[in-house]
Amino acid sequence: MSNASWPKVLVTALVVALIMGGLGFTAGFLTRPLMVGEAPAATPAVIVSAVMESRSDDSSRSVAERTATPVPLEPTLAPTLTPVPTETPIPPLPSPTTPVTPSVDSQAFALFSEAWRLIQRDYYGEIPPDEEVVNSAIRGALNALGDPFTGYIEPKAAAINREDNSGSFEGIGAFVSMEEGQLMIVEPIKGQPAEAAGLRKGDIVLQAGDTPIENMSIYEAITYIRGPAGTQVRLKILRVGQDPFEVTITRARVEIQLVDSTMREDGVAYVSLTEFSDDASAKLGSAIEGLLLENPKGLILDLRGNPGGWLNEAVLVAGLFLPRDAVVLIERSKDGSERLYTTPASPIAPDIPLVVLVDGGSASASEIVAGALQDYKRAVLIGELTFGKGSVQWPEELSNGAELRVTVARWFTPNDRAIHGKGLEPDIAVEVTAEDVEAGRDPQLERAAVYLLSGQ
Repeated sequence: MSNASWPKVLVTALVVALIMGGLGFTAGFLTRPLMVGEAPAATPAVIVSAVMESRSDDSSRSVAERTATPVPLEPTLAPTLTPVPTETPIPPLPSPTTPVTPSVDSQAFALFSEAWRLIQRDYYGEIPPDEEVVNSAIRGALNALGDPFTGYIEPKAAAINREDNSGSFEGIGAFVSMEEGQLMIVEPIKGQPAEAAGLRKGDIVLQAGDTPIENMSIYEAITYIRGPAGTQVRLKILRVGQDPFEVTITRARVEIQLVDSTMREDGVAYVSLTEFSDDASAKLGSAIEGLLLENPKGLILDLRGNPGGWLNEAVLVAGLFLPRDAVVLIERSKDGSERLYTTPASPIAPDIPLVVLVDGGSASASEIVAGALQDYKRAVLIGELTFGKGSVQWPEELSNGAELRVTVARWFTPNDRAIHGKGLEPDIAVEVTAEDVEAGRDPQLERAAVYLLSGQ
């Protein structure tokens, strides 16, 4: 399955081991790892506005000290923008506790009640429990919106979403998405059970145990796959070019390595970011500061498979490379209001030649960062078309413990590019084939190194 099909994917990238925390955005997928974003993202999923912390002079401060209020979700200035100072407060979105005035005609609800009373009176068969009926009714109403990112998450799955964001979860260890009703492996996490069992990027999970999971919501599907460490789950897998087959995976405690960095033998520095969790910018910044001490010839930032995370972390990560007060994204709400998110501190890597690696699993907060760096011509994007999640979700916890995620805004790149459903086109397109995966080759990474060393 090519990454060119990703914009059509109905997804929020999530870690099967969890639903990535806080995300979004949450800008993810993040959502958590849906925040944006979700992420998936983390994933998954959902970002809202925040007032960035202003500073008078940050040039000498460690990146770990450059912080902002967490919000779910993720060399010249773009000439078309006038940066907004971070000292200007960004008005918050309405509180989740703001009373909601019903706008649906009461007669419509009366009609529903009338129809259901007839079902209860005349239906020859077992009537589902009231809770199941209500859940189905809510899903049906949301389906009428035609927005895959506005969704109802039942209490059990919602509880998974509200797990802590320590970066440690129990499950099989894989990022997944929902595409046309099928649960797809976006990326097995290195060293975790899914990878050890032989699952690959692009595999479709048809069944968990004896339960078919096609056409479930992604939130429902993962509840059948994740579980306590040491327990097993049997998955039926569909892989391109093969007949369906089964694998049995022993779940484990999954420790997600947020940042990985190294100095290559060719003098190019490499750093990857798994998700935009609530400490992503600090950890990434510390890794980059260490790499810069070795005077690299260039830097590769790997955002492939990163589903998103917290919106403010996306802004802070972009701020590691862009000037203070640079616009990172534009957010537009239902009422037509607009807010700009700007970098709150001086960059730690303003000049080093930079390549950002992206693919179809780069979503939400990842697209925010990649899009901003591309607009400012601060970095060259290499890889494949990104996921294309340019919407913002707000999570509401309902009285029964369920969660309602509502799309409240769209975001645009600094140059006002809309990426929702489109994705970001890389400056240099490089595909990773099945043969490359089998042979352990990474042509995107090697192309990035060639570009940094040769300028071409």
